[in-house]
Amino acid sequence: MCSMLGWIILGGIAGWLASIITGRNERQGCIMNIIVGIIGAAIGGAIYNLITGQGFSFAFGSFDISSIGGFVVAVLGAVVLLAILNLIQRR
Repeated sequence: MCSMLGWIILGGIAGWLASIITGRNERQGCIMNIIVGIIGAAIGGAIYNLITGQGFSFAFGSFDISSIGGFVVAVLGAVVLLAILNLIQRR
């Protein structure tokens, strides 16, 4: 299980990696990377739940961002979030 500080740190790293992947790295600061990473973890966990049927709880339950798989899901969720934001901002 990951503490709140762990979610902030790993969420920030996940958001930063997602911003590099989507080309938004120059437009985002540290706080935005943390927000994107944590929201991305929730989005990625929800998508993971839909695909696998395994439980998801944002309240630090069955989905754990501190595992390798959880971190990858968080990064992928953050990429999805930033891709949607890129589409909205282009219009």
